[in-house]
Amino acid sequence: MSQPLPIVTVIIAAPPDLAEVKALTAVRQLDYPLPSLEIIIARGRQPSVQRNEAVKAARGEWIYFLDDDSVPVRDNLRRLADYTSDVKVAMVGGPNICPPEASALEKTFAVVLASWLAFGPSRARYTPVGAVRDTGEKELILCNLAVRRADFLELGGFNEALYPNEENALMDGLQRKNRRLIYDPQFVAHRRPRQTLKAFFKMLKNYGRGRAEQFRLHPTPGSALNFVPPLFCVYLILLMALETAGRNLFPAQWRCFFAVPLGFYALAVVVQTVVSVPAGGLARSLLAMPLLVASHIFYGLGFWAGLFTKLKTGGRRPRPEVILQKVEP
Repeated sequence: MSQPLPIVTVIIAAPPDLAEVKALTAVRQLDYPLPSLEIIIARGRQPSVQRNEAVKAARGEWIYFLDDDSVPVRDNLRRLADYTSDVKVAMVGGPNICPPEASALEKTFAVVLASWLAFGPSRARYTPVGAVRDTGEKELILCNLAVRRADFLELGGFNEALYPNEENALMDGLQRKNRRLIYDPQFVAHRRPRQTLKAFFKMLKNYGRGRAEQFRLHPTPGSALNFVPPLFCVYLILLMALETAGRNLFPAQWRCFFAVPLGFYALAVVVQTVVSVPAGGLARSLLAMPLLVASHIFYGLGFWAGLFTKLKTGGRRPRPEVILQKVEP
């Protein structure tokens, strides 16, 4: 006898003035019985606060978080139901991938996001990778993520001092309690990358800043890899200083020796470009080459900034207003 389907509350975080919530149209097309589906649009200016308030008001056993522009595939909640009978499973997620109608520039950004050199294991957030597996916070992303409500509330929800990266801290907490996190490469949502270079670089800086702030509040060994881009920025600055101010202090052979790591890095960029061609195409992969380098620089700069920002720890500061809108499936 099959297990009954769990009640799922879909929570969509949106700004107050957004008239058309793209995710809502997609959610209404999900293959899931209406009595077991609830939809809440949480409007506000701080997504962590919005989501926390919406979870408190939800009636679902499971919460499915979407960004306002996420378009989940039709069978996602059916796939989710395959995992919910295991009480150790606290979270299920998959990639958000660039849709076919995206612009050429957006598809170039998608090549960068899906590359090992730019995002390492986190590339699984932007392209289907491997098979269904237990995973950690590096491979799951909040714009397409389901969590068991009881586990979410037990940990106090999202840390409202963190945005982005509030989900990463929650995932670390769940794993410390021996809960399972599942990555399903077919649990897909379509979502367009940033539309301009300026917005893409800002996103990279925000990712770096958010990771640094998360590390300050919740340091874990898994964050060690995230120190590579900021250290790469320091290396580039020292190398430029060596080539200018250090010309009279170090002989040419020593300066060449210090530049050797940069040569290996350039080789890695070329190799990654070749590897990206089958999926991304030759033209987009070539266009993505300088963006691979930019991803490390802007992430690194954001990380350094995040190490020194003033954390929004709450205190007596009033919480941003949240408007919860329950809509019919």
